[in-house]
Amino acid sequence: MTIAEKILAAHAGCDSVRAGDLVQVDVDMALGNDITAPIAIKIFNKAGAKSVFDRKKVALVADHFTPNKDIKSAEQVRMLREFAEEHAILHYYEGGEVGVEHCLLPEKGIVLPGDVVIGADSHTCTYGALGAFATGVGSTDLAATMITGKTWFKVPETIKFVYKGELRPWVSGKDLILYAIGDIGVDGALYMAMEFTGPVIDNLPMAERFTMSNMAIEAGGKAGLINPDGITEEYVKTRAARPYTFFKSDEDAEYARVVEYDCAEIEPQIAFPHLPENTVGLSEVGTVELNQVVIGSCTNGRIEDLEVAAGILKGRKVAKGLRLIVLPATPAIWSEALDRGYLKTFMDAGAVIGPPTCGPCLGGHMGILAKGERALATTNRNFVGRMGHPESEVYLASPAIAAASAVLGRIGSPDEL
Repeated sequence: MTIAEKILAAHAGCDSVRAGDLVQVDVDMALGNDITAPIAIKIFNKAGAKSVFDRKKVALVADHFTPNKDIKSAEQVRMLREFAEEHAILHYYEGGEVGVEHCLLPEKGIVLPGDVVIGADSHTCTYGALGAFATGVGSTDLAATMITGKTWFKVPETIKFVYKGELRPWVSGKDLILYAIGDIGVDGALYMAMEFTGPVIDNLPMAERFTMSNMAIEAGGKAGLINPDGITEEYVKTRAARPYTFFKSDEDAEYARVVEYDCAEIEPQIAFPHLPENTVGLSEVGTVELNQVVIGSCTNGRIEDLEVAAGILKGRKVAKGLRLIVLPATPAIWSEALDRGYLKTFMDAGAVIGPPTCGPCLGGHMGILAKGERALATTNRNFVGRMGHPESEVYLASPAIAAASAVLGRIGSPDEL
């Protein structure tokens, strides 16, 4: 079996499962945020449920519109707060405790290897980097799981991606996943598990693994999985407050197909508007002037991402007329960035530093684009109107390219500095 099949089989109480099987599974963690959870709460109450299935296995994270940007968002967060209080939800986060959910939950050891995790947010697939089967669901499914502790899946087929060769300068996990999405398209893995393997992945740090699994959904993937190893163990062993299990794909597991990439051929990638599949190698970008650069999000808001950006911005200034927004993804990351001097580096360069929030990624707040403006972001989506006006443009790239581009005032490489 594949890792996806093994996890689902274990949670369904089956010896084995195969792609196409329908299974009902026990859920280890059910997640909602300040956009999706209010809908789930209304459905939960309408169903007449008196309590959640397990107060330790529900997480509510108010990260999308916080700090509350208007009355409506404040009302939504109040709904989460009151529900969390009523049901004594252990993992409820807002205010100074809140972080971008898909960075916060792994950081706190709330999601772990071998888990089945569902979240009313499409980028729940991030936790596949830990070797968990994690996927996004609708708010109705979240409500049902909060009541029963179970959900159902059709066991997905798996595409195996094998990354070989040597990484080129400035190429990171963000570039590897953008390259794959550009190759197979935004529906290339529709309702399939994407399994990232190979010697390059074996040496990839957790931060970059999270980035790759995070964007599986951008190829239509149901999950984005990496077989856990020593790097995974090093990350989780000091964080986990409960037991966890390492599942790994068998050597004779069946795959829908196997895709191999030579990383020596992959340069830094830029996704052009208005789809993540519109990828172009940096050398082919040409001149793309920018109005805004955003460094942050559940894709690239970790301390390692800020370290790369700060190293490039140190002693330099943001281009005149360009707005650089930096959003550390959790309070712990914000604090560490402060201690390391990164925040001062960003401020000295002319950046705006915000609190941990999803903010501009979804066109929420703290970085909305006007008509005709162009942004380069370390986020995961660049759909029409994603970050503001429907006639604005969003380009996607890694923190290294974003930082260099903020100085250059156009999309470019750190080598140009």
